[in-house]
Amino acid sequence: MDSQEKSLEQTMENEKNVEVTPNEATAQKEQVETTDNAAEAENASEQRKVYKTKAEVVERIKEIAHAEEIPQKDEVDYLKTVFYKLHFAEREADMKAYLDAGGDPAAYQVKPDENENAFKAEMTIIKERRAKQFEEQEKLKQDNLKKKLDIIEKIKNMATSPEEANKSYQEFKQLQQEWKEIKMVPAENANELWRNYQLYVEQFYDLLKLNSEAREYDFKKNLEIKTKLCEATEKLADEDDVISAFHQLQELHQEYRESGPVAKELREGIWARFKAASTVINKKHQQHFEDIRAKEEDNLNKKTELCEKVEAIAKEENKTSADWENHTKQIIEIQTEWKTIGFAPQKMNVKIFERFRAACDDFFGRKSAYFTQMKKEFTENAEKKKALVEKAQALKDSTEWKATSDKLIALQKEWKTIGMVPKKYGDQLWNDFLAACNHFFEARNAANAGARNEEHANLDKKKAVVEKLKALLENPVDDTQAEVRKLTEEYNSIGHVPYKEKDKIFNGYHEVLDKIFKELNISTARRRLNNFKTNLKNVAKRGEDALDNERTRLQRRAEQMKQEIQTYENNLGFLNASSKKGNSLIDEMNRKVQKLKDDLELIKQKIKAIDSEEK
Repeated sequence: MDSQEKSLEQTMENEKNVEVTPNEATAQKEQVETTDNAAEAENASEQRKVYKTKAEVVERIKEIAHAEEIPQKDEVDYLKTVFYKLHFAEREADMKAYLDAGGDPAAYQVKPDENENAFKAEMTIIKERRAKQFEEQEKLKQDNLKKKLDIIEKIKNMATSPEEANKSYQEFKQLQQEWKEIKMVPAENANELWRNYQLYVEQFYDLLKLNSEAREYDFKKNLEIKTKLCEATEKLADEDDVISAFHQLQELHQEYRESGPVAKELREGIWARFKAASTVINKKHQQHFEDIRAKEEDNLNKKTELCEKVEAIAKEENKTSADWENHTKQIIEIQTEWKTIGFAPQKMNVKIFERFRAACDDFFGRKSAYFTQMKKEFTENAEKKKALVEKAQALKDSTEWKATSDKLIALQKEWKTIGMVPKKYGDQLWNDFLAACNHFFEARNAANAGARNEEHANLDKKKAVVEKLKALLENPVDDTQAEVRKLTEEYNSIGHVPYKEKDKIFNGYHEVLDKIFKELNISTARRRLNNFKTNLKNVAKRGEDALDNERTRLQRRAEQMKQEIQTYENNLGFLNASSKKGNSLIDEMNRKVQKLKDDLELIKQKIKAIDSEEK
């Protein structure tokens, strides 16, 4: 009878464990769902194998598809993510190479991939196996439900009287063993099944007549076993490996269920101790995966920010090659950062990668189109410059000096209107063009050597004028302005100078002339301002309106000067884009602009003088 009570008490203890252990309400699903959840969670937390090629992933998926054990969902999902990450990266590189080679983006076609076909075929086998397994398990659960209902019914019929209970004990014990051996039942029936089983087991137990002394001995031995299980569970709190601790806890729970009962007054206490120690491990296990989920959410946020950055860059306008290269560098840096971020949550991992890849594809696709068009323009420009080289070479031996000079100069101007060409072609074309032009002009210069002496004489004359202007700058005379005008007329009357000296003498002449004009302007402006201030008293005597009218007139003149300065500066911008440095027209306009600015400053000083007089 002692063994009878031990078995019955064990059954009751098992029932208690089922009701209070976390997730035990669906205890009969352990065989499938523990594999799909705890085991997969363990795999997710462990260091996963790194696959470098799609072929390696396909080889592993084949092993899983044809292995005897049922494929684990976590590893299959991981392999699927890795395969398509490699697949999309490979496709992206293939498309980039196609576009870089000048391919038409609209005509690009994805190449068939044998690895992808093989991967899909093995995935189909895995899905079919999992579907078949699920169907078999559902059938098994229904069979087990029927068996357990039959056991409950038999125990119910045994618990009619003490005499019948004692006679039926061996049969009851056998039914208990059968119950333990039957595992999975439908989750929706699990709790109801356990409650009914516990009810009739307790009724049967109440009817048993047991030997008290033997029972106490069993209670003591069972207490020792349960105490050791509590200590082992409490020790798991110090285990660094959370996953290992959780799995050890499941084994300890199984041992606890299989151990016998303890004295009634100790049952709640020992169970509370075991439950409290279990709760610590369960919470650490739960926190571990909450941390993983939090990290994955953080990774998703970081990857979302990178997507937004690439999308923003892709929207920016690229006017030059430098703009494209600068933005390319930024995107490559973002792609490098992307690789340092771990997985996002599984349901979003592929989606966020697709979004990132789409933004990168958009940018690099448009970049490829831009450079394809540029390459086309470079080719056209090279052909145009090649045609000019041929024209120049055809003219280089001509002796029609004036007509051919005009033609070559026209060709030089046309050359400047043609856009860029690749440097490796452009330098050669320019050298050929320049050589043809130089050949003609050197021959023309040799033919006109007689005119060189006159040009050198003119150079000496112009240098003499420049020296006189420098002396005048150092030692001004009474009528400096008249003397400057005289020297200017003399300079302009002198003929051509040697071509190579033209810019140098011209720049020296205008440099000293600008300094003289600046001094004259400053002196004149100072004198005019003093005269204005002197006459201002007389204007003020005419009344306040007279000062206001004068100020209004000066303000209008200042606005007119600003507009004139702006017009000249705009025109200078156009001339600078198409004229050689040192062009006389540009220098003349620069002097006019400076004169207008000096006059504008004088007007501003006059307005300040009026404002001071009014105060």
